[in-house]
Amino acid sequence: MDPEYILLTPGPLSTSDTVRSAMNRDLSTWDADYNHIVQTIRQRLVTMLGGGNDTTSVLMQGSGTFGVEATIGTVVPPAGRLVVINNGAYGARILEIARRLEIPSIEARFGETEPASAEHLDRLLTENPDTTHVAAVHCETTSGILNPVESLGYVVAKHKMSFIVDAMSSLGGMPMTLDSLSADFVISSANKCIQGVPGFSFVVARRQALESCSGNSRSLSLDLYDQWTEMEAHHGKWRFTSPTHTVLAFAQALEELETEGGVTARAERYTTNQQRLVAGMVEIGFRPLLATSLQSPIITSFHDPVANFDFARFYGLLKQHGFVIYPGKVTHADTFRIGNIGDVHPPDIERLLNAIAEVAELMSLFPTSTSPGDRTPG
Repeated sequence: MDPEYILLTPGPLSTSDTVRSAMNRDLSTWDADYNHIVQTIRQRLVTMLGGGNDTTSVLMQGSGTFGVEATIGTVVPPAGRLVVINNGAYGARILEIARRLEIPSIEARFGETEPASAEHLDRLLTENPDTTHVAAVHCETTSGILNPVESLGYVVAKHKMSFIVDAMSSLGGMPMTLDSLSADFVISSANKCIQGVPGFSFVVARRQALESCSGNSRSLSLDLYDQWTEMEAHHGKWRFTSPTHTVLAFAQALEELETEGGVTARAERYTTNQQRLVAGMVEIGFRPLLATSLQSPIITSFHDPVANFDFARFYGLLKQHGFVIYPGKVTHADTFRIGNIGDVHPPDIERLLNAIAEVAELMSLFPTSTSPGDRTPG
């Protein structure tokens, strides 16, 4: 087995020992103690999004994409029409989900390094008044760009349509509420900024909006409405076998989020990590893909430093130093990505930068590459 290393990815990500150890317990899915944990999680998610009695939440087995597909396939009615904001792989995935489910959809397309435009969306919705729902990705981890979901949501609300936000890589790591997003549905996953482990996704929703979704779903197992009514009627019970160990880890992760100081404190740590990462990488000689004004605190894309960059070797050498990074995903530039969410702290970023400087020197990436001993921590 490989030695332990830090995951600098958009998820799964590095978790605390206590989150992992929380899984060392077996519980029945019918057990009242277990279902009480599920109910507590549901309420904490509602509270995190600033909701009250008019807000609810539902957990869904599977990865974040399962949660997105469950939402798209359940909340858009048979006669509905969906506009999908697309400036990366995950907006494109929502569009593909809609097309597979034969949901009439319109693509609001933007460049991969271009934030979605509220003005463009306003014009598009004016031209297509029969639109019922709009879907957007908050943090598009293809590039690391942060879309202006607050202004997009304002436009959607103005047109009296329903807004679906894929906050997969931002919820728990950036302050937000349903009201601040003007959203009816916000989707995320256990293994992202809340720092749990993979196994389920979840949706926080306006109760009235979810109540109107009966009979819409194009799927049995991904029927978000039926999953919700089961949890409501049976106090946290899932329809089908739930990932009990992942749920226990998530409950512990929520406790640790609160202990850290909540979402605001976690956002500050992530932002500190990301800003120090970029400053150190630029010092070594790397160039970030995005302008600072577009960059999320979640994950950062960097240009390949040289033509024919041997990313596999770079990756392998960093892994030997105890760090795992991510390949690039944008289509128009050669890049790689480094995440800074999860159980990652400023001293880890300093160790990473020292390792990258050593590897850059070993690979002769920069003729004047700064030696690790000459770097001063920020």
